[in-house]
Amino acid sequence: MTTARTHDGTTIDVTVRGAGPTVLIPVSTTPIEGEAAERLRAWGADPALGHNLVTGLVEAGFRVVSADYEGHLADHPKPDTLTPDTVAADLLAVADAAGAERFAYYGYSWLALSGLQLALRTDRLTALAMGGYPPLGGPSDAMLTVTNATYAMAMANERRTRVEPESAPTARLLSPTPSDGTAGQNPNSTDDASVASAEPGDWDAAEVTISPERARQFVTLYESLRGFDERSALARLTVPRLAFAGADDNITYSPKWGDAYVAIGEALTAHRAELEASGWTVTIVPGADHMSAMRAETVLPILAPWLTRSTPQAAGTSPR
Repeated sequence: MTTARTHDGTTIDVTVRGAGPTVLIPVSTTPIEGEAAERLRAWGADPALGHNLVTGLVEAGFRVVSADYEGHLADHPKPDTLTPDTVAADLLAVADAAGAERFAYYGYSWLALSGLQLALRTDRLTALAMGGYPPLGGPSDAMLTVTNATYAMAMANERRTRVEPESAPTARLLSPTPSDGTAGQNPNSTDDASVASAEPGDWDAAEVTISPERARQFVTLYESLRGFDERSALARLTVPRLAFAGADDNITYSPKWGDAYVAIGEALTAHRAELEASGWTVTIVPGADHMSAMRAETVLPILAPWLTRSTPQAAGTSPR
């Protein structure tokens, strides 16, 4: 294991496994266990997702570089500096720490969006795979609404905590993707919430108790994407490109979350023909929502064969 230094000077652990073409995946490879794992399963998440993804890709013949970027942001919030430029710089720092001059990238949800922004800022990618976030028709405006609501609740909760410390909630925000090293439509996570009676997707059952700093960093990210010209940006990409999502990956949020409608499966389906005509490989997973389309047993049969077809067989591993 080695470490990379992110744009604000903090460090993140980087793990390298396997041999072959290099693939960078910003996930934790440490399985969640115990009660936390049961809470994740209750929401349809895989407590060992990162471990299973990396293991599957290593077995498929790849050198996999992984780093828990979402966990890093939870521990080291970047409320004023998390932008597409700094995210790309952080991901390149991870690649540098692993000695990966050239590499493919796979991310899910907001980490898929991050991969797209990375691809627009470097010529080092050999392939780009985006899961759970459409490259065209992406829901960044809707996510700005959700993250603004999250930030407002986090601020209100902080004030309440100062006034009523004994009654303050102990859980972090229960989000579409709990804290298992993956990324969801709401990029805030939980590892201490009681959700025994919650149903997957029941965001109104969630309590926002993360810090305002953790919430604000994603407001900063989505604010910086205002006016992003997707078609113009996509026209600049020439590396092999994959996009997939669950057909049912669409969430209608309540007034608590700003009445946002986050359309992922619908958007990818609507733009499928245009994306394929411009060189993307597009897969729609029937009957899958955001959580189920994220699971390793869904991702690996799509991702591994595509990477095998699309990635150069000689991995670039010389340090920069």
